[in-house]
Formats: sequence, C-alpha cells, structure tokens
Amino acid sequence: MPDAVMLFAAGFGTRMGPLTKDRPKPLIPVAGRPLIAHAMDFVDEMKPDQVVVNAHYKAEQIVEYFSDAPVHVQVEMPDILDTGGGLKAALPVLGTEVVFTMNTDAVWDGPNPLLMLKETWTDDLTALLLCVPKAQAIGHVGTGDIDIDTNGRATWGTETIYSGVHMIRADIVSNVAENVFSLKSVWDQLEADGTLRAIRYPGEWCDVGHPGGITLAEDMLGYTDV
Repeated sequence: MPDAVMLFAAGFGTRMGPLTKDRPKPLIPVAGRPLIAHAMDFVDEMKPDQVVVNAHYKAEQIVEYFSDAPVHVQVEMPDILDTGGGLKAALPVLGTEVVFTMNTDAVWDGPNPLLMLKETWTDDLTALLLCVPKAQAIGHVGTGDIDIDTNGRATWGTETIYSGVHMIRADIVSNVAENVFSLKSVWDQLEADGTLRAIRYPGEWCDVGHPGGITLAEDMLGYTDV
C-alpha cells in the first residue's frame, strides 16, 4: 500500500497572539527551526509516496517554504475548510485508499508517530488515532479526549490526549456530503459504531498551540540557544 501524508497548516494560530502577526503558526521557530520542520522530520523518515500540506492564513509563506521540496501545497481559498474538508479536498492528490494526517503544532520526543501507526494498521480498520497518556502530554490543558480499552477500541473519555496524528480510510472522508467539516464529526460516527481505534504513544509530546508551549517543547527536547 503506498503511503500518503496530509499535514494541516491552514489554521490562523490565534492562540499564539502576536507571534502569528507576520507569519503562520507552522513557521514559528521552536528549538531553532520552524515548527513544521519537526513534523517533516518524521515525514522524511517515513518516505511517503505523496505529501500534501494545506495552507490558508499567510499561505504564500507556506508555499515559499516548500518551494524546493517534493510537497504539494494545497491553498484553501477563499474559505478555510477545517480538517475534514481540507483532507477531502486533498484526496485526489493524495491518491491512496488509506491516508495519514498530522497536525503541525506539536513536538515529539520519542519514536516516529507515523511509523507507529503504519506498523499497527490492519486492513480491517477504518480509523486509527495516536494518543498520548496525560502524564506524557506536556503543556496540555484539559481533562483528556479518549479512553482505549484492551482491544484498542477508542471511546470519548479522559485517559489520553489525541496527538494530532491518525490514519483513516479515504472513502469515509470522501463520502461526507459537506465540503467544510471537522474530522471530529467523522470520528463521532465511528465511535458510535464501535469502529474507532487508537494506540498509545510511548514517548513525550508537547502541544505548541500557545506561546508557553514553545519553552516547554524546547525544555522537553533539551534545547539551549547558545
């Protein structure tokens, strides 16, 4: 099965405040590199057949960043499409029956999350989420997202945090009638049907969706600016 990865980079980054006044959130520096570069490390290690990055806010900067890379930048204009709509629009370019998606506002300290999902995936699955136990989720504020039973079945709960990385069958997304929608609405149906699955990440993960997350991520990585 060929591998195709969708990176979400179209958000406004409003929680970052003035840091996103002149650049999109994925280009904010963390540990001396743009935030999205940390995600691309895992993508490059995986060597997928196709990579798509969506862009909306200050999209020209994302286009320029990837100008010399084998990455298709899908600009969402005039409207932003949310995660589900963005993935649906990218499916013709991704061109596979099963796709990986990855948020670009987190930093990881541990094994490659994409490869973990790939090694776990089986043909009978519909969607597989990668989740982080709360004790390993640096900088996350909240009660949690998902409980995972001994068979890997995922239900809404408080035990783990959704990491922003998952695999899903493309037809589940393409069959949604709307063009602007969240992937959460798709997972809601799968969870209700009992077919949503998840695995736990063994390393640490840091949410960099807010300014304080930058220092937390750099501390997690042991980064010092010298």
